[in-house]
Amino acid sequence: MPRPSFWWIYAVVGIFIVGYSLLYGSNSQPVKSKWTEVEKMVVEGDVESITVLNRETAQVFLTKDAVEKYRKSSDDKYKYLPEEGPQLVFTIGGVDALREDLKEAESDNGVSVPVSYVNEKNDWMQLVYSLLPWALIIGVWFFIMRSMSRGGGGGGGIMNAGKARAQVFDKDNAKRVTFKDVAGLEEAKVEIMEIVDFLRKADKYRELGAKIPKGALLVGPPGTGKTLLAKAVAGEANVPFLSISGSDFVEMFVGVGASRVRDLFEQAKQKAPCIVFIDEIDAIGRARGKNAGFSGNDERENTLNQLLTEMDGFQTNTGVIVLAATNRADILDKALMRAGRFDRQIEVGLPDIKEREEIFNVHLRNLKLDPDLDRSFLARQTPGFSGADIANVCNEAALIAARHNKKFVAREDFLAAIDRIVGGLERKNKIITDEEKRVIAYHEAGHATVSWILENASPLLKVTIIPRGKALGAAWYLPEERQITTREQMMDELAATLGGRVSEQLNFGHLSTGALNDLEKVTRQAYAMVAYYGMSEEVGNLSFFDSTGQSDMAFTKPYSELTAQRIDAEARKLVDKAYAMAVEVLKNHAEGMKELAELLLEREVVFTEDVERIFGKRKKDIEREAKEEARKAAAKKVGDTAVEQASEGETPRETTSAVADGDNNAAENPSAAATDGE
Repeated sequence: MPRPSFWWIYAVVGIFIVGYSLLYGSNSQPVKSKWTEVEKMVVEGDVESITVLNRETAQVFLTKDAVEKYRKSSDDKYKYLPEEGPQLVFTIGGVDALREDLKEAESDNGVSVPVSYVNEKNDWMQLVYSLLPWALIIGVWFFIMRSMSRGGGGGGGIMNAGKARAQVFDKDNAKRVTFKDVAGLEEAKVEIMEIVDFLRKADKYRELGAKIPKGALLVGPPGTGKTLLAKAVAGEANVPFLSISGSDFVEMFVGVGASRVRDLFEQAKQKAPCIVFIDEIDAIGRARGKNAGFSGNDERENTLNQLLTEMDGFQTNTGVIVLAATNRADILDKALMRAGRFDRQIEVGLPDIKEREEIFNVHLRNLKLDPDLDRSFLARQTPGFSGADIANVCNEAALIAARHNKKFVAREDFLAAIDRIVGGLERKNKIITDEEKRVIAYHEAGHATVSWILENASPLLKVTIIPRGKALGAAWYLPEERQITTREQMMDELAATLGGRVSEQLNFGHLSTGALNDLEKVTRQAYAMVAYYGMSEEVGNLSFFDSTGQSDMAFTKPYSELTAQRIDAEARKLVDKAYAMAVEVLKNHAEGMKELAELLLEREVVFTEDVERIFGKRKKDIEREAKEEARKAAAKKVGDTAVEQASEGETPRETTSAVADGDNNAAENPSAAATDGE
C-alpha cells in the first residue's frame, strides 16, 4: 500500500469538479452567441430583455416559450440553454452600435426590447488580486523556513548550522562492534583498553592519584583499522560515545566550525563521562599557517583554535576523553599534539603475518570455504596488505568462485583475487603482436632470472605475460617481512628490477618503452639510498629526509647545488653498478633465461617450481634447509641423551637446561622453518 498522502484527496476533489462541470455545468452557464443570431430572435419576438454589462458584454434573456423552442431545435448548441438567468451572451463593439442595430430589428417586428446597463465590480476578485502576491511571499517563506529547520536534533538546516552532527552510541546499541571483531592490533588494543578500563573502574586509578589521559591519537596507513578500533571502544565502554568526522566541522558559513566544536563538547559534558571520537582530524587539525589558502581569516584555523581551547583551555572537561584518527600525523599542529591534549599517540601499522591470519579468520566467517584451505598460506601470500585489503581479497575470491559456479571458495580463487587486486584485471583480448609478445616474455624472464640468482633479492612467486591493467607482463615476488634493509639487499633489488631492460638489450639489441615502470622504481630507490639512507661514500652519512613535513612549503632545497650534483652522480653510479650486476647474471645464465622465456611464450604463466627446475635451488634455500636439518639433528641428539639418562635412573637436569637453551637460541635467531613458511 502506498503511504497516505493529501495528494490523493486533491486528486479526488479535482476529478469531482471536472466531472460536475462536464455533466451539469452546461445547464447553468449562458451560451455564447453573436449579434446576427440574436437579431433573428429579436425579429421573431423571442427576446424578453437585454442587459449590457460593463459596456462590453450583452446578456440576452429569452422568453420561456423561446427557451423550450430552441432546446428542441436541431441546433445542438441550444440544447443546454439555462432555464434561469441569461440564456445567451455575446460581446458588443460599442453601446451606440448596439442601439442602432437593435432599433432596426425592432422596426422590422414592431416590438420593443428593454435594454438595461449595469456596471459590476467584483470586490472579492479585487481583494484576491491584491492579497495574492503577499500570500505567495508568506507561503514561500514559511516553506523555506520549515525545510531549513527540519531535523533540528541532528543539526540539519540553517537554523541548526552551529549544532554538532555527532552520532551517539551507547551500550544498548544492537549492532555494536567489540574487540572480538578487531583482529590483530594487540598493542593498540592494550592502550585503548586502559582508557576504557579507567571509565569503568575510575576509583581504582583515583586512589593512586592517577589521571586519565585526555586524548589518544590513532595514527597509521589507510585501511589498518583505526575507525574500526574506535567503534570497538564504543562497543566495549559502558559510557556514551560521540562520533563525528573532521569534515563535519568545515562549512561555507563563517564561524560554523568553531560553533560546532563548542556544541560537541557541550553535549559531551552533559553525558560525562563519555568518549568523543573525531575521525580524519587532519581536516581541521592541519598546522596553522600551512593551509592551502593564504587567507588571514581561515575558517579551519578558527575551528582548530576552538578545539585547542576545548581540549585543554581555561575550563576543564572532566570525564571527556577525545579519540582521533588520521593517516597524516606529520601535518598536524604541534599545539594539538602536546601532552595535555593528545597524551598518547597510538601507532596502528600494517599487520604482520600472524595478525593477517587473524584478520583472515574474521573475514572468512561468512564464506563457504574449501575444507582443505590453509589460512596461514593466505597470510603468507599477502605481505604489506592492510585489513581493508584483506577484506577486499575475501570478497573478490567469493565473487570469482560464484562467477565460475563453484560450491565453495577454494585456494585458487584467493590467488586469483590477490592477482586481481595487485595487478589489475586480466586483459586477454588485448591486441599484441607476436614480436611484442616475444619481447615481453624475454623482459619478464630477465626479471625472474636475476631475482632468482641474486641471493638477497625477493624470492619469486610466479611470472606471467598476460596483460593486467596497464602492465603487459608481471613478475610476482614474496618479499621477506624485515624491519631493516641492508645496502647489499637494495643493490640486488635494483639489479633484479633492471633485469628486464638488460634482457631486451642482450637478446634483441634494442631498447623499448616497456621498462618505464622499472626505471621509475630504480631512480626513486637510488636517490633514496643516496639522499635519505646515507649509502653513498661521496655524499657521506647525510640524510635530507624530512619526517616532519616542514619542507613541504619550502621553495629551496635543503642542500647546495654542488651537493645536488653529487647526489645525481652517485645515484647514476648506483644504477650503473646494478645494471652491470644484471648484465653479468644474464650472460652467465643465458641458456636458462632463454628456456624460461620460451616456456613463458608457451604457457604464459610460470611458477616457482618451473624456475627451480631450470636454475636449481636458490643459495638461500639451500642454506636454510641445511640449518633446519642441523637443528633437527641437534634436537634429536639431545632427546636421545635425555632418554638414555632417564633409563639409567639419573635426573636429566643439565639436559633439560640444554634443551631450553637450544629453544631460546632458535627463538633468537631467524628460524629456518619459520622463514621457509613465510
